[in-house]
Order: sequence, then C-alpha cells, then structure tokens
Amino acid sequence: MRSYRVWEHGLPSTMRIDTLPDLVPQHGEMVVDVKAAGINFPDTLVISGKYQILPCRPFTPGKDLAGVVCSVGRGITGYAVGDRVMAQVEHGAFADQAVVQPRQTYRLPDGMSFEAGAAMGLVYQTAHFALVERGRFRKGETVLIGGAAGGVGMAAIQIAKGLGARVLAAVRSPDEAALVLEAGADAAIDLAVENLRDDLRAQVHAATEGRGADVVLDPLGADFFTAALRAMAWCGRLVVIGFAAGDIPSVKVNYLLVKNISISGLQWSDYRDRTPERIQAVQSELFGLWRTGAIRPRIMRVFPFEALPEALELVADGKVQGKAVVTVGTPAA
Repeated sequence: MRSYRVWEHGLPSTMRIDTLPDLVPQHGEMVVDVKAAGINFPDTLVISGKYQILPCRPFTPGKDLAGVVCSVGRGITGYAVGDRVMAQVEHGAFADQAVVQPRQTYRLPDGMSFEAGAAMGLVYQTAHFALVERGRFRKGETVLIGGAAGGVGMAAIQIAKGLGARVLAAVRSPDEAALVLEAGADAAIDLAVENLRDDLRAQVHAATEGRGADVVLDPLGADFFTAALRAMAWCGRLVVIGFAAGDIPSVKVNYLLVKNISISGLQWSDYRDRTPERIQAVQSELFGLWRTGAIRPRIMRVFPFEALPEALELVADGKVQGKAVVTVGTPAA
C-alpha cells in the first residue's frame, strides 16, 4: 500500500510516499481501505512538529478518513468486511489503508459519499463539543464564531443554526462574508477592520441590540480573542479551540469577574480517549442533523492523493473555505 510518511518534521512537501506491506488488524482492530481523507489544520502542525501530540517518526499523518472495512481482527463485533465507515484517528489516514478501532469508527449513513464522510469528522465533532459541551449553548442564544469560513467555523455555523442559535460569523473578506451568509449565518462580522479591539464589539452590539454574544467559539486566538472578550454578553462563555492566527493570547482575570464571563478550552481528542461513548452519541446527533439537511459539509476542492502536500499548504495558509478532501485508493463513490 501507499502511505505518506513524515521522516523529519517540516513542510508538507518534505513528506514522501512509501510503499508498505498491507496492514493486518490485531485484536480489537479493523483495517479500512481508505477512499477519502479529510485535511485539518492540526495535520499541518503534526507534520511540522508543532502539535501537542507527536508520534514517533517515521509516521503516517492524517486524522479523518472514510472507506470500506477490508479486514477485522479478533474480538470485533458490530462491524464486518464491506461496511462503509468513517473514522477519526490520531494519525494514519493519509494512506491506502488505515487501522481503526470500533470506538473511533461510525457507519456512514445511506446516501453519504466517502468525501462527505471524510469532511464531516473532526471539524464537526470539534464544533459540536465546543458549542454544547464547553460553551453550554442554550436554544435561542447568540453565538459568535471566529474563523467562520474555515472547516470548524463552517461546521459550527451549521450546527448552531440546526440547534436554534442566532449566528454571527466573523470573517476577513467580502467573499468569506457571502459564503457564511449562504451557509446560514444571520450576520457577518468583519475582522479586516483597522481597530479590531473596538470595532468587533461595535459590530456585535449592533447585531444584538447592545447585548453581546452569549457564546464565542475561538479557533483563532491572537487579537480576535481579546476583541471577542469585549463583545460578550453578561454570563457569556468563550471556548478556546485553537490558535490558527498564530499568537497565543493572555487574559486579565479581573475582566472575567467584572462581566461574570467564563473561558474554557477544548482538546477534543481527550473526549475521544476518555469518553468514547459521548463521542458516539454526538456523532449520532450529527448524522441526525445531516439527515434533516441542517448540516452539509462544504468541500471547497477534492485533491488527488499525489496532491496532498498542496492541499495541506493551502490549509496551513488559511486559503481553504470549508474543507479540503483527498481521494485515496480507487475513486471514491
């Protein structure tokens, strides 16, 4: 089988495609013929050596995959060869085959393509946990989403609207504004302003009759974090998802006291490892929202396997609106 591997941390272009023996499942494992793999910003951090969890080198990166079960190990129940599945793994998705465990794996609903399954993994789980588990969202509240045109942001817009939120989508260009409004956001918040610290709050207050945002989802960090704090409603909740804008911000905690606001963080993989039953329940809810049409992964572009480094570089540079997906193995269907 073909497998991208990281021998030394660096740019995506430093990876190489190795030919390896076909995988054999051990007890409690399955092997999936990968048909499509989703690309996430953390993949670029893993490859560069900047992520919090780094496998021993050489390793195959990639966290989201969809495909067909081709073999099962001893002790596997509930899955069989031929099942169409999606899975989220710590690494290993960027290859013709991947080893998965049942707690990481979900059957694809009828009618969902492999590309859509690969695009509906980590970002939708992350957005749901940030909004509901960490942000304690309640129907009818206003949600401000940073980086709203990206993978997590687009997923968060759809999930929040599906659960009854008023959504303010923070973007950096007119094209992104049109995209998020088409996706269902109630208003676009312009981040490409001269004075983000004051202008973000002014825009949010104008959209909420001066009340502010009840929940903020922040995958950006940097200046957005500081500005968003000032745009929050009384007893608002901000969830730190990542630092795609680069800088890791800090906060003066007296400000939290004055406004009765709270800040929490989300490391989704901890939920996957500690509470797999919760992950399964959330995925079932996401599939339910998909069946009703409330959520639909927006795939900006599907890349061939050989163009994976190009796709990763676009994601790293913030040039992907929605999701980028790579086809693997035989053409996806």
